[in-house]
Amino acid sequence: MNTPKKSLGQHWLNDRASLQAIADAAELQSSDVVLEIGPGEGSLTKVLLARAARVIAVELDNKLAARLPQSLQAKNLEVINQDILQFDFSGVPPDYKVVANIPYYLTSNLIRVLSETPNQSRTAVLLVQKEVAERVAAQPGVMSLLSVTAQFFWQVSLGNVVKAELFTPPPKVDSQILIMQRRPTPIFPDVQPKDFFRLVKAGYAQRRKTLLNNLTNGLSLSREEVQELCSKAAIDPSRRAQTLHLQEWHNLYLLTR
Repeated sequence: MNTPKKSLGQHWLNDRASLQAIADAAELQSSDVVLEIGPGEGSLTKVLLARAARVIAVELDNKLAARLPQSLQAKNLEVINQDILQFDFSGVPPDYKVVANIPYYLTSNLIRVLSETPNQSRTAVLLVQKEVAERVAAQPGVMSLLSVTAQFFWQVSLGNVVKAELFTPPPKVDSQILIMQRRPTPIFPDVQPKDFFRLVKAGYAQRRKTLLNNLTNGLSLSREEVQELCSKAAIDPSRRAQTLHLQEWHNLYLLTR
């Protein structure tokens, strides 16, 4: 076994039941193309290769990327030695599925990249820190910019919890399977995502401040203008961003166009 690199957030998972649960969550068919992120030593890769037509594994670690094709020797495996955040998704066949046991530090940036690429996957199944999985699937009251982003692009649900002791080395917290299904049609067809998220980011600029304060500063509007905006959207300007649901953000967006 290769020694996991702390700098890359590597934790090996070899528990067969957990690996099967990750693959099950992706509902893999024999015709599917899977993009695996951070295959490491290939324990999950083996499961994916047995179920899918093709696995494209993107691995940042040079040594692991070089060893994986030799250790697995599968005709339906392609290994790419690259940072997934710099990866060109346009070369992956349409309707591919993403399956990954990813380093915790990568989660937020990866969800953003997977969401914003024009060639978006049909499904993304990610094993992430349990607390982060819960944040992505959060409901109004405890929502964050991350959960708004994910739920704008995806239908989000949670799968099995994977205990920390099943990893080598064990991380400090448990993990959970995060399941994101691409929305068949945009949640708001009349929205320009760039402008929508400019509004949402302004609302979340300082988490403990009210919408009135954050939108006044973030949108360069007067307090009176923000109060009028919120009044028309039937939103109390003293609320905080984390209490809003997606439809309320959409109502505000339509009024700022």
